[in-house]
Amino acid sequence: MAVTAAMVKELREATDAPMMDCKKALVESNGDMEKATAWLKERGIAQAAKKADRVAAEGLVGLKIADDFSKATVIEVNSETDFVSKNEGFQNLVLKTTEEIFSTSPESVESLKSTSFGSYFTEEVAKIGEKIELRRFGSLEAEDDTVAMNGYVHSNNRIAVIVKAKCDSAKTAEGMRDTLKQIAMHASAMKPQVLSYKDFSSEYVESETNGRIEAIKKENEELARLKKPLKNVPTFVSMMQLTDDILAQAEADIKAVLAEQGKPEKIWDKIVPGQLARFIDDNTTLDKEQALLDQTYVLDDKKTVAQAVEAAAAALGGTAEIVDFIRLEVGEGIEKKVDDFAAEVAAQMS
Repeated sequence: MAVTAAMVKELREATDAPMMDCKKALVESNGDMEKATAWLKERGIAQAAKKADRVAAEGLVGLKIADDFSKATVIEVNSETDFVSKNEGFQNLVLKTTEEIFSTSPESVESLKSTSFGSYFTEEVAKIGEKIELRRFGSLEAEDDTVAMNGYVHSNNRIAVIVKAKCDSAKTAEGMRDTLKQIAMHASAMKPQVLSYKDFSSEYVESETNGRIEAIKKENEELARLKKPLKNVPTFVSMMQLTDDILAQAEADIKAVLAEQGKPEKIWDKIVPGQLARFIDDNTTLDKEQALLDQTYVLDDKKTVAQAVEAAAAALGGTAEIVDFIRLEVGEGIEKKVDDFAAEVAAQMS
């Protein structure tokens, strides 16, 4: 029986075995799909078969930074179990995959699978004997020597971050590397989702507003019960919502209160900026949680990340601004299957 490309494709999708092995299996089995699958399994090639009821949500991240800090790559490789992620073979696979992606810059996971390295990856997975997936990767590159980059892998090897900043000079870029590593450490802990509040969609901000305000109201109920100071209940949650008109109205409201309190106008300029800053702080809770540049810096809670970077660059006699970052955390966003052991036993007994 003639083996067609469609048959090879079907067997590859069913077994995740390399293309040439699939063709050979079909030839040996005279085109019988079941026999071809068995042929692959007997040789340990089809052990990485895709199974819908198996979820690869454990695993490791990989990080590689060029010696001259001109490029950085992070990847996430998932396994089914934490046990396999501690396997030396799996760790070596993550290391080699990181090196390959760093060196060849594939466009996507799928494009990497179609290369000779993709076949190597599949064969190594078959040796390990568990469902393993290259889930995602990302790279940042410096356009010139005024770009600074650095990265960080958390001690559990499940979180990796790379950060890129544009500086005024090569000297500043070199001097900023340690600061950028600290920013990457900050991002690993604080889980920013975007670089700046400007990266949020208006729809997302709107969807987050009511829930966040209600959460603060409920928190105040508990604080009141404990007879502790209450938090200011905001009207907004992001700087995206604070238009010039809203900020002008907030300033006018502050001045009206000062007038009502009998505060002399000559000292208002010493009070208003602080109270306006507090208004902005109260009304940007989404930004402080999810936008890297707007988060409170963990190493200096009097500054945002953006302000900390600006200060570090100024200390070097220059300027710097973070322009991009990538943060990968193993299993983030994957819905893990929770096994109901009692139900499983009952099903087998019936």
